[in-house]
Amino acid sequence: MKPRLLQHGRLPEKTEAQLAEQFDIHPFWAETDPAGYLAKHGGEFVAMTTRAAIGVDAAMLAALPNLRVISSFGVGTDKLDLETARARGIAVGYTPDVLNDCVADTAFALLMDAARQVSAADRFVRRGEWPKGPYPLTTRVSGKRLGIVGMGRIGRVIARRSIGFDMEVRYFGRKPQDGVDYGFEPSLEALASWADFLVVATSGGPSTRHLISASVLEALGPQGYLINIARGTVVDEAALVSALTDKRIAGAGLDVFEREPHVPEALFALDNVVLLPHVASGTHETRAAMADLVFDNLQSFFATGAVLKSAV
Repeated sequence: MKPRLLQHGRLPEKTEAQLAEQFDIHPFWAETDPAGYLAKHGGEFVAMTTRAAIGVDAAMLAALPNLRVISSFGVGTDKLDLETARARGIAVGYTPDVLNDCVADTAFALLMDAARQVSAADRFVRRGEWPKGPYPLTTRVSGKRLGIVGMGRIGRVIARRSIGFDMEVRYFGRKPQDGVDYGFEPSLEALASWADFLVVATSGGPSTRHLISASVLEALGPQGYLINIARGTVVDEAALVSALTDKRIAGAGLDVFEREPHVPEALFALDNVVLLPHVASGTHETRAAMADLVFDNLQSFFATGAVLKSAV
């Protein structure tokens, strides 16, 4: 008999077909009474897929007493109850590394757009305002100072991207990273005060909630730009909206928000912020690689007892 797998959230069609060959799948995303279904059938499942944006909480894990492995589509783990999974010996696979390049590319796309006001200038042309006069001057990117919050996998790729722009790089994290030549700032406010561009690339979760606070934005100042490709919860969104509205910072580029897919309406009228719908990893190539790793993590677990990329 095929192992029973609970599919929590849709996956690419190819991956769903691959999983169907190897597992007895139940599409949990289609359940109209999820809690009722788990109460009756939760004990049948030994495997589960989910997505970083959905995760799996303690209540759901409690309803899956025989679960042995979770394979998550995404790099974020803030919505996965890793503590409970670890305590129960549940393997948790996720999809790091394969999305580093595209997320770093998006960070620089947002940085360039925020500083050079590409989107705002596009709107200026489309509104027919160019014949009335030239577009205002914008901010140069090359040669500026780049501060990175979180020098992990993605942070390091962002730092490498900066070489082409002749930027000086410093970073902030829990501790200095081995093998990293960039300057380490033990204070986030000090990094923000130094940087022209502050890029958030740290993990989400309770430990980093509102790490980018009003005081950090104040330190970034009226010439500084904030770029967030991490998690919306890392930034105090109310403080950011206020800073952008009052122009206490120069601008921002945001791919993530605190209450996705809901974005503060106050941002819609501002030309000093670029808004993306959480698409930093959203390329055909990267999403295909992520989907393959979801499948490969499960294959590896049932063949060897361990996932290829473990989050616990």
